[in-house]
Amino acid sequence: MNYINSLEFAQQQDNIDPLKNYRNRFHFPHHEGKPLLYFTGNSLGLQPKTVLDNLKQELEDWAHYGVEGHFMAKLPWVSYHENLTKQAANIVGALPSEVVMMNQLTVNLHLLMVSFYRPTAKRYKIICEAKAFPSDQYALESQVKFHGFAPESAIVEVHPREGEHCIRQEDIFAAIEKNKEELALILIGGVNYYTGQVFDMEAITKAGHQAGALVGFDLAHAAGNLVLKLHDWKVDFACWCSYKYLNSGPGGVAGAFVHQQHENENLPRFAGWWGHTKEVRFKMEKGFVPMAGAEGWQLSNAPILSMAACKASLDIFEEVGMESLAKKRELLTGYLEFLLDELNAKKGNYHLEIITPRDKKQRGAQLSILAHGGDARAYFNQLTSKGVISDWREPNVIRVAPAPLYNSFEDVWRMVDFMGQIN
Repeated sequence: MNYINSLEFAQQQDNIDPLKNYRNRFHFPHHEGKPLLYFTGNSLGLQPKTVLDNLKQELEDWAHYGVEGHFMAKLPWVSYHENLTKQAANIVGALPSEVVMMNQLTVNLHLLMVSFYRPTAKRYKIICEAKAFPSDQYALESQVKFHGFAPESAIVEVHPREGEHCIRQEDIFAAIEKNKEELALILIGGVNYYTGQVFDMEAITKAGHQAGALVGFDLAHAAGNLVLKLHDWKVDFACWCSYKYLNSGPGGVAGAFVHQQHENENLPRFAGWWGHTKEVRFKMEKGFVPMAGAEGWQLSNAPILSMAACKASLDIFEEVGMESLAKKRELLTGYLEFLLDELNAKKGNYHLEIITPRDKKQRGAQLSILAHGGDARAYFNQLTSKGVISDWREPNVIRVAPAPLYNSFEDVWRMVDFMGQIN
């Protein structure tokens, strides 16, 4: 697309946007009587307007039926998680049997590592990206220590090269080759939370398997953002939160994926009764027999209110489809990139360096921007005071993520216009 730096162009693009009406299905916080310019869907997505009705339904069923709501509610609670399965599977490119919505992301990560990080005296190393999200770092460190290994020797971090912000794909492959005799697991964020870099998950999975390792991904910043094909890529396992691009609300229920190839393996796991074969679950007998597929990793019965909020958003994703969202996402993020480049060409007091890859295949909705030339935090605060909600990361990074479900070209233009007004 040939972008133009004008409000008229932005409004024209919004007028022809086939997804433009979905914006009206979300609640926007307000600033000085006007909707905020909201660009933190990579941290917490906006609330779908149907969330309230979904929650009311469950609260009314609880009031009316009490415990019998497990079987008599409009959507019976005993099987409520099944209402989310197919929709979630479509978002991550999986078979329904490979996906379950449960727990929180780091809980799921630990549960899956119990099954897929099985180190031996020879094979014990984990490869991850440097500057992974802290929760992932803590999970890896504690899992390694639990098995009696030192994180300093067991965890191999792949770093950007000196003077660069992103990790070269060839350096990941080089690390796999170098450590292949000792490698047990590769666990990488599909999208790096700090730089917004997308990793080639299919190629990493193939390289990991060739080295004799298992491969998993943290998809917190990928689910609902990228077109994923976890089944076809033969990823062993993955997990994700749902409160970012998937708009399920703060602390919303998370998701987990286990590839079909592991369905009949007698894998070690930490068990709970909701993962027990449901036909005999209520006999309350000893001896855990896991359900087939990802459901067998469940621990407890479903958090109904959290799942009801999540379903409101998943219903919208089912209508739109990830391919359509990805097409608009590329256009929106490309427009943001274009406008920032134009702003930098004016040589104002601040230089805004995009550290996210320029290659569209290596990024999603997020652009991470290094603010040079002055007090970067003051610059960010001024932007916030103008009603622009973005995200700050130390030491001087502003993360901006135009979410295609509810952000517009006009949103992007107005934000960059505000950026140019700050001295």
